[in-house]
Amino acid sequence: MHCTRCGTQLTDNSGFCQNCGQAAGTGILGNPTASGAAVVPNAPTSATTTMASNIAGLLSYILGFLSGIFFLVAEPYKRDPFVRFHAFQSIFLSVAAIVVRLGFGVMLSIMPWSLWSLISMISALVSLAFFLLFLLLMFKAYSNERFKLPVIGDLAERQAQGPP
Repeated sequence: MHCTRCGTQLTDNSGFCQNCGQAAGTGILGNPTASGAAVVPNAPTSATTTMASNIAGLLSYILGFLSGIFFLVAEPYKRDPFVRFHAFQSIFLSVAAIVVRLGFGVMLSIMPWSLWSLISMISALVSLAFFLLFLLLMFKAYSNERFKLPVIGDLAERQAQGPP
């Protein structure tokens, strides 16, 4: 049997690929193609089937740090390195967005009225940038990419490598 995400030959019945963490129920087939990668049919999901890692990675950004925390504690996703990375990156980016928004709130409360409209417009543009960044990260997770943000991505990668 081979993993459909990375093509690694599976040697035990742990339920996960030892190389990339892909769950066994989400795309590990016993008959790989000639190139070494297995083809995954679009099978309907049931209550006992876990969702694919790319969907879990995408969903870890939906509610910011709340969904990130959920995927860090939910089985079997807390053992999947791909999902853990995106969950940690979601948490760290959410915290950064909250801190920036609080900073703009403080600036708006102490700025004179003449600068208030300029600061509020910049604040709205920064909020839009965070929203678009979350959408980009959801797209990258859905595309099975481990897209790392400059500082936050390095922190997330270090945290994701730790024990679940």
